[in-house]
Amino acid sequence: MPVPNHMTKAQPVKGTPRSSLRQRVCLLGATGTIGRATLRVLVQRGHDVVCFVRPQAARGWPRATEGDGAFFNGAAARFVDVLNPASLTRDGFQGERFDAVVSCMASRTGAPKDAWAVDYQAHVDLLAAAQESGVSQFVQLSAICVQKPVLAFQHAKLAFETALMESGVPYSIVRPTAFFKSLSGQVERVRRGKPFLVFGDGMLTSCKPISDNDLAIYLAQCLEDELRWNRVLPIGGPGAAVTPRQQGEFLFALLRRPPQFRKVPLAMLDGIVGALSVIAPIARPLAEKAELARIGRYYATESMLWLNPETGRYDADATPATGAETLFDFYSSVITGDIAPERGDHAVF
Repeated sequence: MPVPNHMTKAQPVKGTPRSSLRQRVCLLGATGTIGRATLRVLVQRGHDVVCFVRPQAARGWPRATEGDGAFFNGAAARFVDVLNPASLTRDGFQGERFDAVVSCMASRTGAPKDAWAVDYQAHVDLLAAAQESGVSQFVQLSAICVQKPVLAFQHAKLAFETALMESGVPYSIVRPTAFFKSLSGQVERVRRGKPFLVFGDGMLTSCKPISDNDLAIYLAQCLEDELRWNRVLPIGGPGAAVTPRQQGEFLFALLRRPPQFRKVPLAMLDGIVGALSVIAPIARPLAEKAELARIGRYYATESMLWLNPETGRYDADATPATGAETLFDFYSSVITGDIAPERGDHAVF
């Protein structure tokens, strides 16, 4: 069995990351669910965190005042247009020195225009501005699905990963498996007595989902753990890989109801993708919908696990895992009302 790529040593790069307890960290994507968890963990670990946020993304947040030291649980906030390189330098770094960048920023939908603007170009501009500010470490949240790239956002993420690895800045590129929020879309549906939707027989794919908090801890540890420097790091949550059918069976068991599944044929997805792709060139607003349909089909047919490059197969046993909370723990908390999942732009159903 080949060694998973998270254990493969990268080529040496210039600079030495700081591993002291307290660092000055620039955090991107702090208004998202994973970004918020990462912020909380960074502050808890004693880091001095400055969040670069878009003003519109911070609306409705308590004490959303630029420069407010209490913003985001003890971190400072600076309003920055991440699509404007001048704003990153002028409004973000402000000529000050930072030790590290942690980016949880990502395009909202994965549509081509948004993906190349955010997942690639905004990150390239961020990297350039960070280098000017003396940053000696860059932790990048990517996605495990870039192992088998067919979609625009996957190619955009890979393009920035390459730019980061070639930049000379010490890096950790973290590729998590599925998120809990991405797999919680049918909880309410099942609670209302409707069947759980599966593609095919519900056993086509599997994943080792990771919680926001466990992923946040892993990201923060990348600042301190030398074994994670200059590495591409696939990571999943604890426990065995689970299929969509197993997810549904667990939800029905929690609700003490007999399992009900509705099988959605892949041919239906193929028909939707094909029809939108044909119409998109003459109806440009449908181009984004066509890409979203392709994204849906991808996740319906590809597992979110480490991909063995020699066999071309996903390997659950070789997929690294971390943390304590399983998807089923999360489902139990949702059903009992202890937490309410935030889905944002990750809705599928």
